[in-house]
Amino acid sequence: MIYRQEYRGGVWVDLEQPTEEEVHQITQEFSISRQIEKEILSPTPSPLVAADGGATLLVLHFPSHNAEDGDADNQEIDFIVGSDFIVTVRYEVVAPLYHLKKLLETQALVSGKDSLTTDALLEVLFAHLYASVRDHTNHIASHLERVERGMFDHHERETVRSISIVSREFLHAEAALANQEESLVRFFKTLVERGMFDPSFAERAERILAERTQVARLITTLRAVATELRETNNALLSAKQNEVIKILTVVSFIFLPLALIAKIFAMKAKDMPFVDAPNGFWIIIGIMFIVALLLTLFVSRKHWI
Repeated sequence: MIYRQEYRGGVWVDLEQPTEEEVHQITQEFSISRQIEKEILSPTPSPLVAADGGATLLVLHFPSHNAEDGDADNQEIDFIVGSDFIVTVRYEVVAPLYHLKKLLETQALVSGKDSLTTDALLEVLFAHLYASVRDHTNHIASHLERVERGMFDHHERETVRSISIVSREFLHAEAALANQEESLVRFFKTLVERGMFDPSFAERAERILAERTQVARLITTLRAVATELRETNNALLSAKQNEVIKILTVVSFIFLPLALIAKIFAMKAKDMPFVDAPNGFWIIIGIMFIVALLLTLFVSRKHWI
């Protein structure tokens, strides 16, 4: 699928799950080299920067959430930038680009031809992408708040899995943004060195890099919060388990002597006291009750319970 959005002095072409014919058509239109064309025909597993002819290629992966299975995922976006065009290639639906297209279409209907330039549109593209990552991060953080409430509402066991899932998503997002840093710097450096845009583009590049850094720091901070919550939850769970073990130990401490008394009086030996007495059973029960009471008072004074 090919989407085109014209702006002042250039055009943005967005290719969603393109066929080989569509890719070849666009590369021919903008005189994009065969090397870059080969790179965008199929997904690339890692970030990439390549410059050939009048175009520069940047391949990035953005963290996302798979709606089908709920797992963290990466969405690849290929950027091909020239002095008067931007081509984006993606192999699945990328929500921020879809929303940006709708926004630009609405603005075009209201105000006519867009006044954006190529470098300004490139900044807008990255702004929407990183805003989407921030929104995704805040959405995960809202889950973290619910996990925290559950943790202090005596749901420590259920919280273990929830914290692990949240931490995994933060780790996944943090790794994806960390992998972008070097490629983004090289990409913008290449554009500046090749004189693609006017000198003010250096400031735009700094703003884009700062946006990535800000989102990465947010994710790192939230991941640290998730780690602390996991430690707190482990401590609460351990304390709860220790309390249960302590209670069981105290109960065993009280009832073990009673069981010993019962075993002694169950012995079939001659002259066993109280066994042949008319109220022998109640006497033995009374002895056991007194022993249990004394042991309970002892445990209480020791503050074991």
